Amino acid sequence: MKLKLSIICIAVLFFGCKSSKKSANYDGKSGATKIVNTLHYPQEKHLKNIIQLTFGGDNAEAYWSFDNTKLVFQANNVWGLNCDQIFTMNITDDLSKGQKPQLVSTGTGRTTCSYFLPGNETIIYSSTHLANIECPPVPKKEDYGNKYIWPVFEGYDIFVADTKGNQLKQLTFEDGYDAEPTVSPKGDKIVFTSTRTGDLELFTMNIDGTDVKQVTFELGYDGGAFFSPDGTKLIFRSSRPKTEAEIKEYKDLLAEGLVQPTNMELYVCNVDGSDLTKITNLGNANWAPFFHPSGKKVIFSSNHKSKHSFNLFMINLDGTGLEQITYDSVFDAFPMFSYDGKKLVFSSNRNNNGTHDTNLFVADWVD
Repeated sequence: MKLKLSIICIAVLFFGCKSSKKSANYDGKSGATKIVNTLHYPQEKHLKNIIQLTFGGDNAEAYWSFDNTKLVFQANNVWGLNCDQIFTMNITDDLSKGQKPQLVSTGTGRTTCSYFLPGNETIIYSSTHLANIECPPVPKKEDYGNKYIWPVFEGYDIFVADTKGNQLKQLTFEDGYDAEPTVSPKGDKIVFTSTRTGDLELFTMNIDGTDVKQVTFELGYDGGAFFSPDGTKLIFRSSRPKTEAEIKEYKDLLAEGLVQPTNMELYVCNVDGSDLTKITNLGNANWAPFFHPSGKKVIFSSNHKSKHSFNLFMINLDGTGLEQITYDSVFDAFPMFSYDGKKLVFSSNRNNNGTHDTNLFVADWVD
């Protein structure tokens, strides 16, 4: 699930520093055209040869195919969309003139959290289209004291489609929220978040939806989980309310299908939930974690240094060695390493001419 425009689309103030630059044509909803902004900041020593993949709208949660040639992602506010839908593209596709990539989801309801399955020809994704073909309304912040909140729509279930958009199978059937699925690099398991027990917990299941097992059991929002490269561990974000007031607020919001994701830390555990360890204690929102190819570090997005800007950071599994990776002034998130460890894809507000556009970028990774 991605941070919506109320938090990621802060007014952009570009740094007045020297940077590598690349021209681009923009034909997204923003209306920006042929403006050159910053693609790469000098401090970003782990990133090389950054390429912009999308050009306008709200694009996020891009994840690699097992053969490192394709991406599946969600988009909104572009191509006539008014609700998030799932698309695929080849990593070599040129979308700079507004071309629409292949739609994978149904085009109805709201979707999120897609991922390639083994074989690279099918994907899983979460959608509300069976509950209602209309785009579900987003709650108004002013109704909740202007606090930033996420809707946890009860209509979400997990589906399988092929890369041409043919709908193949439904994997979850429980009442409530079933979403945020990702797939083990071993190709045998899916991890996802569900409210089927009354709280937002992590579960695993086989690729075909069988053998569902609960992974987490503590009160709080456990979500956005990813497998380690060897498939033995999980990294995820969690908001764990502790005080009586925090617990009451969490339960009251969840009863309305809402969560407040402004204070989240990262946890790692074995796939069965054992050896649960908190690895960050940074404050604010630490989320969108993904394992480094070595399996010994985690890259993630955080606003712990500045509440109003998110950047990518990397940290060892024991919580040491925190290192800043990106230096955008507004928003960098959703990092994923290619399976061969050579490239990193991420979402960013960089190079958007001061608009609210969030685009996809890919870079060569330098350790």
